[in-house]
Amino acid sequence: MSREHIDRSRLRTYPIRERRHKVRLEHLGALPEKDTVAALIESMPRLLGAEALRGFVDAVVAAHAKAKPVLVALGGHVIKCGCTPYIIELMRRRVVTGVAMHGATAIHDFELAMIGQTSEEVAASLEDGTFGMVEETGRLMNEAIAGGAAQGLGAGRALGEAIIKADFPHRDVSVLAAGIELDVPVTVHIAIGTDTIHQHPKADGAALGETSLKDFELLASLVAELGDGGVYMNVGSAVLLPEVFLKALTVARNLGHTVRGFTTANFDMLRHYRPASNVVERPVLAGGTGYDFAGHHEIMIPLVTAAILARLTP
Repeated sequence: MSREHIDRSRLRTYPIRERRHKVRLEHLGALPEKDTVAALIESMPRLLGAEALRGFVDAVVAAHAKAKPVLVALGGHVIKCGCTPYIIELMRRRVVTGVAMHGATAIHDFELAMIGQTSEEVAASLEDGTFGMVEETGRLMNEAIAGGAAQGLGAGRALGEAIIKADFPHRDVSVLAAGIELDVPVTVHIAIGTDTIHQHPKADGAALGETSLKDFELLASLVAELGDGGVYMNVGSAVLLPEVFLKALTVARNLGHTVRGFTTANFDMLRHYRPASNVVERPVLAGGTGYDFAGHHEIMIPLVTAAILARLTP
């Protein structure tokens, strides 16, 4: 078939200065005038991720000034990437007012406090059935959890107290221990069968479930206070903790708490469905702001921590 071509000579154009632009000179970055983290953050482009990072830091600083909660949920890789000192310092400075973690995070935290090392070579030990079968971690953590259940404690408190009672030589890098020493709630949310300590003969399903449920109730009470300026960060958990947060938020709202007008953020090396939906988007639909940051924990967490601390009154 023959068909006439479009006649481009008839197209209408208009002056470039009449066009709406998303990028302007004032958005461009510049080398910082001072050799400080605050100056670096301020010098970044006024666009996209850099602008979002400034917005998130503003939200944390504002929450701290208003004495609103700043809650941090930690996946296991955050511990393995060497980031516990930053979280503990934010706890010490009363910026972070609550920490949630899942079972794997607690294991890495516990082992670092105990022997200053953690994280085994899975492929090498899976073949002969020794993966996760070290004696001390499984025995001591399960005993602590069982003892906590008998006392009506949550898993986080039971494990933190066990670290302190045993006077582990590296307890200064333990978030669990810091929670006890600084009186900052630390909760542990356990999915039975997902953690190596569940393989140990000492594992007690009733104790694991009871102490984890106790911590879920504690987390829900913390989430209930997020409204009107609080902050919730999910760092490095792709599935479990985003699901726990959504349920804790539901419980808080179901009981009549107005949890709106707060800020959420997800930090991870890759973007995943559940953090995007259950942390960044759904919780703030009724009011609030959600941020999603992709980057290595060992870069992002020190950077964000330094940016926050630089803004606090000495």
